[in-house]
Parts: sequence; C-alpha cells; structure tokens
Amino acid sequence: MNNFSFQNPTRIHFGKGQIAAIANEIPADAKVLITYGGGSIKKNGTLDQVLEALKSHTVLQFGGIEPNPSYETLMEAVELARKENIDFLLAVGGGSVIDGTKFIAAAIHFEGNPWSILSEGAALGKVVPAGNVLTLPATGSESNCGAVVTRRETKDKLAFLNPAVYPKFAVLDPETTYSLPQGQSANGVVDAFVHTMEQYLTVRDNAHMQDRYAEGQLLTLISEGPKVLKTPEDYGVRSTIMWTANQALNGLIGQGVPHDWSTHMIGHELTAMHGIDHAQTLAIVLPSLMQKMRDQKAPKILQYAERVWDIQEGSDEERISLAIEKTRNFFESMGVKTSLSDYGVGEADIPALISQLERHGMTALGEGKNITLDVSKAILTGAL
Repeated sequence: MNNFSFQNPTRIHFGKGQIAAIANEIPADAKVLITYGGGSIKKNGTLDQVLEALKSHTVLQFGGIEPNPSYETLMEAVELARKENIDFLLAVGGGSVIDGTKFIAAAIHFEGNPWSILSEGAALGKVVPAGNVLTLPATGSESNCGAVVTRRETKDKLAFLNPAVYPKFAVLDPETTYSLPQGQSANGVVDAFVHTMEQYLTVRDNAHMQDRYAEGQLLTLISEGPKVLKTPEDYGVRSTIMWTANQALNGLIGQGVPHDWSTHMIGHELTAMHGIDHAQTLAIVLPSLMQKMRDQKAPKILQYAERVWDIQEGSDEERISLAIEKTRNFFESMGVKTSLSDYGVGEADIPALISQLERHGMTALGEGKNITLDVSKAILTGAL
C-alpha cells in the first residue's frame, strides 16, 4: 500500500426527510442559487421540499443544466450569480448538475478565462460555497472534489479536481430516486460499478482493506442493481444503491492504491463526439479494455473472478475470459448495451476518436501508463 493523506469534508445527511436539514446548513443571510437540470425535481416534489426548507432564505433558481453539463450553459449561470451577488449554491439533481455547480462555484470569482480551470487546471481564488441534494446516485460527485464539463463548441469533455470545490454538505434521500426512469437507474448502477473497477482492477499491492471494500461494493451492485429495476420504490434497495454509489467515488477506496481511469478517458470522447450516455460508454469500453489488457491485469482479474464472480475452476485463461464475459453480461442484464454498434458507432468513427484522445493528451493511460493511442484504438475496435 502506498502512502496517502485523506480527508473528506462533506457532511452527509442520509435518509428520508433529510432535505429539511439544509435549512441549518446554509447561513440565514445567504443569497442562494438553486441549480437543477430538466425539471424532474418539480414533478416529483423534490423542489417543493427544498423551497420549504429554504423559505426563510433569499432564493433564485437556474434550470436547464444538461446531462454532461455544457460550459456554455454553466457560464449563463455564472453570469446570473455574478449579477445577483450569490453567496451560496445548492445543486438539486444528479452528478451532472452537481459537477456543473462545482464549476459555477469556481468560476464566479475567477479572474481570467474560466475555461482554463478545465483546460489548464488553473489555480482557484475565492470559491462560492455549495451543497447539494442528490436525486440520481451514480457519480459520487455529491461528496468529492471532481467535476467533468463539456464544451459543445469544440466537443471537449474535460475534468478538474480541486479540494476547494468539495460540497459543504450533501443530502441523500432515497425517496427522491423513486421516479427515476429505468435507464437512469441502470446507468447509475453501471457508473458506480466502473468507478469501483477503475480503482480496484489494477495490480495486487497488499492493499487488502481497499480490495475487500471494493469487492463488497461490486458484489452489492451485482446483487441489488437488478432489484432497483424490478422494485423501483423499494426503500431498502434504493438506500443501498445510493450509499454504494457514494462510496464508490468519495475517495476512500482509492487511497494508497494505483488507479486506472482509462475506461473513463476513452469513454469521455464517445460522449463528446457521439452523445452516448456516460455510463453507456463505460459499459462499452471496460469489457474490451479488460480483454486487451488481460495479460497485464491477469493477477487482479483472477482475484476479481474468484472473489466477485465465484469462478473457482478452469485454467487461468479460462477464468479470465469468464470474468470478462460475466462483467459484460451484468451490464447487459441492466439494460445497458456494450457494443459500439448498438449506438450507431462504427469502425470509420474510430480514427476521429483517437485524434481527440491525442489532442487531449490522453496518450499514456492506465495504471501502467502503457495504454498508448494504438492500444486505445485496439480497445475501441474490440468494442465494435
């Protein structure tokens, strides 16, 4: 296990009725901007609960933040926040809204071109504090310091990490997820699964606690994921999925261990260029990446095969192949297709994707930094 320092400053309020807790989390004299996406929070009553909790506060609203939030839309929110002298941001939605709100928080008082926060990892000055009410468990963004933003004009999808944008608090009420469409629920499960795999499926390095914790999360998602599609208003199932998705990317299981993240980097280009949902891109890339990198990752895939899928028999090669097959089948069982052809992407589209990876400097990916552009091309070709 490698050395590490870890702190997660986000306070979490978990469970039904916890939206009321935001009244005590936001200063009474703060001018609050609520950010949200397409408006589902109005239909399912979540916004009403938030407004009731903030009835003593001055509140403005900004809606329309897209899945894969766009820089252009977020800059509209930044201009509104600047004009209205906003003191506090409250994201109400899923990972895209929360990611976007982190960028807004960083950009409001930023001196210079806000795009450089993403393109250059520019240092931040004053950051507006933010909290969130999570309505779609998937990304873990509610209690981490990362965000991903897409610029429509140039088809760039870039991430930034900065401790200054850790949310001050997060409300996780499973009841807010009851009305999610099945596709979004499925995407959330797949997203959490691959987040865990990016921090787990690397090398064996005596990080026993991290491994067991990650394996527990994977087993939980395999067990409970299909249930969320069959019984969407089962509070116990929704609670488990919501907490597991949070734990998959709150920073804990990734401490002291190598990370991969190549599935995400390749997947980002599929979203930016073809509009494929983030989780769908992960389901496309991961099985093919496991196949292409099976020799490098063999010790860890064999551990994964035994502990997660209970694969006990056969040669090493047979067990690796079966573990990859079961991973793909799990995604498919959640209704998430795993081939590029399922989304209308063909072999002729691959060169442009590779060019985008090169333009973004993604030329040495993975825990071994040996996923070159040629290897990424082979991974995409294998996913056709």
